[in-house]
Amino acid sequence: MSLSLLWRRASGVARIDLASPMVLGVGACAALALLGGVFMAGVTLGQRAQFGDGSPAALARSALVQRQELTELRRQLQERVDVLAARIGQVNAHVVRLDALGRRVAELADLDSREFDFGISPGSGGPESEGLPAQAPDISRLIDDVEGRLAQRDSQLNAIESILLQRELRAQILPEGRPVERGFLSSGFGYRQDPFTGVSTLHRGVDFAGNHGDPVVAVGAGVVTFSGVKDGYGWVVDVTHGDGYVTRYGHNRKNLVKVGDTVTRGQRIAEMGSTGRSTGPHVHFEVLRGGRPVNPLSYIDG
Repeated sequence: MSLSLLWRRASGVARIDLASPMVLGVGACAALALLGGVFMAGVTLGQRAQFGDGSPAALARSALVQRQELTELRRQLQERVDVLAARIGQVNAHVVRLDALGRRVAELADLDSREFDFGISPGSGGPESEGLPAQAPDISRLIDDVEGRLAQRDSQLNAIESILLQRELRAQILPEGRPVERGFLSSGFGYRQDPFTGVSTLHRGVDFAGNHGDPVVAVGAGVVTFSGVKDGYGWVVDVTHGDGYVTRYGHNRKNLVKVGDTVTRGQRIAEMGSTGRSTGPHVHFEVLRGGRPVNPLSYIDG
């Protein structure tokens, strides 16, 4: 299809073919020039909206605003750092008190001061590895220091607790004290004249005389490993305490515990009687170490 533009002149009619390449090229250039002008106008308006009109005074005002914003950000950051530093100071004060407590506990427990020295920082080391850069070096150093001290105190106090628990457990299981709440020592450990035959024989324990039904108590914490009748002992209770210790309570009128029961020091485990090979109400008390009888008097006296 052909599109032409016609107009009348004095010399006749002029005609331009709008579909010709030359006319189309000129039109395209004009359109691009118009669009470019609109784009530059938009950029200019945007810059003016952000920085003002682009004059030195406008740029100075913009720089002042930015400096004020940066100052405010620095102030807020410093406030947060100050708060964090104060909290670290409080934690450090707690660590100081913890050090004093640890030294006191170590002294009371009579532990080696070289092994549990709460005044020395823990040793550390290891291969280096790539890490993140510190944003606040002073705060990071303080935190690392407090964490290291807390880790050392934690390990030391855990070790002290373990030692004290072992001591407490040993103190509880070690036979100590009298196997009766009331009564008197009627026969000692060692060779004596047998009350039935008159012959000198080894007495493997000690006897505490009393009345029928008097309480017989455990002299240490342990587990009942025998509760029944044994030849010569009558009704008897054996308590195993650990560390090779066993205590035996014989001639009972009645046993109050059974095999497998856990007992504590001072707990009533039987009633005094005169069963078995006995001439009257009493408790025959033995202490065995590694299966061999030892003199109970050293344990009765602590």
